[in-house]
Amino acid sequence: MRLLLAMMKHETNTFSPIPTGLPRFRDWALHEGPAVAEVFAGTNHPLAAYLDLAREAGAEIVTPLAAEAMPSGPVEADAYAYLCDRILAALAKDRFDGAMLDLHGAMVAEGEADGEGGLLARMREIAPKLPIAVTYDLHANLTERMVANCTALIGYKTYPHVDMYEVGAQVGRILLRTMAGEVSPAMAWGNVPLLAQTLRMGTADAPMGPLQDLTRKEEAGGALAATVFGGFPLADIPDAGLSAVVVTDGDRGAAEAACGRLLDAAWAERDSFVYRGEPLDRAVGRAREIAEGPVILLDHADNTGSGGTQDTMAVIAEVLRQGLKDVAVAAVWDPRAVAVMAEAGVGAEVTLDLGGKTDMPSLGEKGQPLRLTGRVRTLSDGRWIVRGPMYTGVEVDTGPTGVLEVAGVKIVVVSKHHEPWDLGILTSVGIDPHHCHYLVLKSRIHYRAGFAPLAKATITCDGVGVTTSDNSLLKFEKIRRPIFPLDWNMPP
Repeated sequence: MRLLLAMMKHETNTFSPIPTGLPRFRDWALHEGPAVAEVFAGTNHPLAAYLDLAREAGAEIVTPLAAEAMPSGPVEADAYAYLCDRILAALAKDRFDGAMLDLHGAMVAEGEADGEGGLLARMREIAPKLPIAVTYDLHANLTERMVANCTALIGYKTYPHVDMYEVGAQVGRILLRTMAGEVSPAMAWGNVPLLAQTLRMGTADAPMGPLQDLTRKEEAGGALAATVFGGFPLADIPDAGLSAVVVTDGDRGAAEAACGRLLDAAWAERDSFVYRGEPLDRAVGRAREIAEGPVILLDHADNTGSGGTQDTMAVIAEVLRQGLKDVAVAAVWDPRAVAVMAEAGVGAEVTLDLGGKTDMPSLGEKGQPLRLTGRVRTLSDGRWIVRGPMYTGVEVDTGPTGVLEVAGVKIVVVSKHHEPWDLGILTSVGIDPHHCHYLVLKSRIHYRAGFAPLAKATITCDGVGVTTSDNSLLKFEKIRRPIFPLDWNMPP
């Protein structure tokens, strides 16, 4: 048995000004050949599950590519071609009995709005009968091409995504059983005109938590796999939005019925998928009144995990203005500031313009740095291992990193984008988050993987950035219309 295992992942924010070329992938993960197994074996990644299943089956394993980049703007055409070609060339070179793919589902490339569907369609041209299993992110914008060109697909049931290994193993077993003639997957999928907001998709909360409970109920009732995809609302493409897919053993009618039940349940909760915020000064003021910490303040409009620039300073400026003390901030992306801090050295006092290096044309915003005087507390190479429940065992590289302390606020400054979902972003530079009164995190929901157990309270702060939850600030031109909540007068 010969199996092809590959990963190609990017969550594309079409409003983001951060370019996505091959260097962006190399910053996070771009591995080929034997290096794929060396990096991902033993982690809680879908690829790790695929590797374990393939080895248990005694299969010959071919790993042409494992690539992932932090969310950002559309993938450049040459980068997309390079990634696809590594997988397609391996597929064309040899005969394979099956393929297991770890994709995201919200990749938008220059000239190809459906990055994953484009890859799968080309794979089918090379190997029309090849059994293909795919794992997708909960935020996949599922398309007809994605479904039509694979044998079985599944998505994460958790956000933050702590079940990556489990769902990879689930769909991988479906593929192996299909190859053995034990099952014959029948898939049904559909979507509703609902542009759900990411801040309302945490699976510890309603409405997404109960919806994922319904998928588990469908699986307990006989479905091989069932998934509700919240979608990624910051991709201005026709297929953005909430969808569902159900895989059964040969019973398409049962799959269609189950898929319909999931979509009906999601549509009934459409109002709950809309985030409603409050003025920034009021949110920070509420945090100021909470006596027991840690209190988490989410700078969610600048979440690099959704394509944010990670250098807007509005929330940090308000925290300083209101005089909050004993604060840790994770993290501001500013390679130039880190260079200044490194030249000055640990213990030195520096004055610099922090953040605000990136314009955001989609919002009509210019970068606004914040002039600060503070002391360099720590310098680091930015390398550490994730120990929490999401991406467990994966090495993070934030590049040269430093901590600037300003008026009781310790700001982690990084040279490579990274969303703070693990305590390591702070502990690696000598900050114990357990002993901070306030934690300002440039995150939406993934912070919960490492930080939620610490929090005595969590407050969302509506700052500035291309991951805003205020749809009125974004100009949607390509998304299908009508769609809720952009079109409030849609019929029930």
